[in-house]
Amino acid sequence: MEQEDPRTRILDAAEELFYGQGVQSVGMDAVRAASGVTMRRLYQHFPSKGELVEAYLLRRDGRWRANLAVYVSRTGGSPREQLLAVFDWLGRWFAEPGFRGCAFVNSLGELGAVSPAVVAAARHHKEEFGGYLAGLVEAAGAPPATAVHLTLLAEGAITSAAVHGDPTAAADAREAARLLLDAAPAR
Repeated sequence: MEQEDPRTRILDAAEELFYGQGVQSVGMDAVRAASGVTMRRLYQHFPSKGELVEAYLLRRDGRWRANLAVYVSRTGGSPREQLLAVFDWLGRWFAEPGFRGCAFVNSLGELGAVSPAVVAAARHHKEEFGGYLAGLVEAAGAPPATAVHLTLLAEGAITSAAVHGDPTAAADAREAARLLLDAAPAR
């Protein structure tokens, strides 16, 4: 059986450590130890911790959004049902062991004042998520502003679930989304 490439092992270790313990509390030596690579190999792939953090966030963004899109598309329901499925997926994510909220908000809180790359990664993630919801809103025939409202509901649910350790925030946000969609005039 072929081992994963060192870059993947490094990113896997960084993601587990950064998301679980926070970016600032994890040193490069901890990433090296968890990934099983030499310090030299680690720095060959990521010459600085900042570059590793940026790569971790960009990879997490792609996987997070892809997992969401696959889940929603598998619902096979109407566009409205697909919009509500976003909140079902969030509920599943919130109930995962080790859920600590949004990696982008967490990283932004730790490093936003000193890392333009973290700010850019967080903005990109949030803009892409909002754009994804806007596409679902458009398909559902709801007014465009509904996407902003649903994005705020989802973001609030993510924060609430992280702060309170309660995955039911997704179900509450889903109900609010349903009420919002019921009240939205058809385009």
